[in-house]
Amino acid sequence: MKSLKFAQPFVRFVREVPAARPPFLTVKGGYDDTGPVKSRIYFNGIPELRGVGKGPGLPQEPRLGIVNIAALEKGKRQGMRILVTGGAGFIGYHASRALLARGHTLVALDELNAYYDPALKEARLRELGGAANWRFHQVDIGDAAALNAATGSERFDAILHLAAQAGVRYAVENPAAYTRSNLVGHQNVLELARRSGVGHLVYASSSSVYGNDTPAPFREDARADRPVSYYGATKRAGELLSYSYASLYGLKQTGLRFFTVYGPYGRPDMAYWSFTDAILNGRPIPVFGEGKLRRDFTYIDDIVAGIVAILETPFQTTEAAPHRLYNLGNHHPEAVLDLIRVIERATNGKADIRFEQGPPGDVNETFADIGRAQRDFGFAPKTPLEQGIGLFVEWFRRYHRA
Repeated sequence: MKSLKFAQPFVRFVREVPAARPPFLTVKGGYDDTGPVKSRIYFNGIPELRGVGKGPGLPQEPRLGIVNIAALEKGKRQGMRILVTGGAGFIGYHASRALLARGHTLVALDELNAYYDPALKEARLRELGGAANWRFHQVDIGDAAALNAATGSERFDAILHLAAQAGVRYAVENPAAYTRSNLVGHQNVLELARRSGVGHLVYASSSSVYGNDTPAPFREDARADRPVSYYGATKRAGELLSYSYASLYGLKQTGLRFFTVYGPYGRPDMAYWSFTDAILNGRPIPVFGEGKLRRDFTYIDDIVAGIVAILETPFQTTEAAPHRLYNLGNHHPEAVLDLIRVIERATNGKADIRFEQGPPGDVNETFADIGRAQRDFGFAPKTPLEQGIGLFVEWFRRYHRA
């Protein structure tokens, strides 16, 4: 296990890479399209891009956040100590930036495995490393002893559990990795939360729990016992483990079924990343299902808005099993061919499309019913695909020039 405070560059992982200048956080008032907001995040004097701040490869133009801070004030918990697993991951990075800027103290954990290039994870960590209220440990959540050693006797108000083995297709060749991280690791985090008396555990699930026979749009109360992928099966099993801990021990938990999250600092194994890379570098794009597969692409800042609201205003209940599930998606599925056309416009390039037989594990469509999240904490995604992909492509160009 490696424990780093990041007052200096990585001790082990990026010794040869210069440290990024620590971000300087300030808060100023402003307005968004719903009225006055009480705070807006600034990094190095540049307005925060809805959870994506100034740093190498990040878009720079000012944009107001989608979170109406004033609307979150009622019942908001301030100054929480939060354990973030998967803290070097795509969603973990963005969620951490938002939570740090809102005054919470974070302890982040991540294995930093090589499922995709660890340099990207290191770059995310460098962006977070200047914050005084942030600390990082390299640890595999599948190792209970290492997890317990990293957290010690610390007490947390909440856990944001985002660590997992991601990727639908990789699960076909290496299912054991998913069992270890998504089942054994998930149970280790549940036990940590139970033993340490955590008040609220928020964990990542996935739209992959739904199968091809789920009526669209997908509702949280729809049957989810026939996932197409092994990845989806492990995430559904994790939900059941969580429900059991809620029922047996009264551990309050919120499970978030994310729908195809995309944006700056995203994952290279995702289609929007690989398509962008191929178009910019003149390589052919393999497209499955004749490009008719549909995905509910959801921009990262919309997801972070939901995470922040849920952590700061957790649900109240007298139920014997305090466990809730929410879909966090865009409620607007798009065909893969439409995604490619959007990327072409953003890159001013032309895709060389090669239709191929798809691998097992892909569903035909994902489509989030977000009514429950809208009702309970005002979740309202606002980023259209054209805008979100434009921001991603701009970041992508800068990141690869850096």
